[in-house]
Amino acid sequence: MGETGRAHEPSERTRHAGILFSDLGPRYDRMGAILSFGQDARWRRFLVSRIGPDRPLVLDVATGTGLVAREIVDAGIGRVIGVDRSEPMLRSRSDRAAFANVLGRAEALPFPDATFDALTVTYLLRYVDDPGATLRELARVVRPGGVVASLEFGVPPSRVWHAAWRGYTRWVMPLIGALDSRQWRDVGRFLGPSIENFWHRYPMAEQQRLWAAAGLAPVRMRRMSLGGGVVLWAVRT
Repeated sequence: MGETGRAHEPSERTRHAGILFSDLGPRYDRMGAILSFGQDARWRRFLVSRIGPDRPLVLDVATGTGLVAREIVDAGIGRVIGVDRSEPMLRSRSDRAAFANVLGRAEALPFPDATFDALTVTYLLRYVDDPGATLRELARVVRPGGVVASLEFGVPPSRVWHAAWRGYTRWVMPLIGALDSRQWRDVGRFLGPSIENFWHRYPMAEQQRLWAAAGLAPVRMRRMSLGGGVVLWAVRT
């Protein structure tokens, strides 16, 4: 893609997701912990552990309020640049862990090739129109030998836990969100179908194929919290 990535304008579906989350910054961290029963912090720690030590410059894509950036800095791994498409999210960061924050889209990162020693990305691929192209763009800015690690919501593979997860995401989560605000009620209604639709379109084998096609290998995976969170990581070849 040359020195910086290029992408088409986002679809209506992608724009809708951006609007839905744009005003949630001040309460995002607290509600995320509540809706995940506190598991999201454990998922982030594991995500960060996958990139390994001594990565002088790390890019945190879809940084949001900076929770992953904080984990990276607290672990002493290296300096972090955070990228997010939502200016309100970047303004509402709960900490200043990243030494720089950049407004931008993962589909067209404003950085030259092979700039970073590692890259983390959180809850992103469900919202982009072409996950394969986005993975290629993420890989583009990472040096050979660097690690790319991703955290995404998952769907439990067990039939029993899948049924429980479906009931929680379709009924309980919107009710919990509604106790906070109309915006969080809408997020609660949106998340379950969004997660399930993504995994229907991109099951694990297909995601691993897209990672490999982007020059990221070997692709490793860990399901966490009965499958409610999924971490993938690989080395830039």
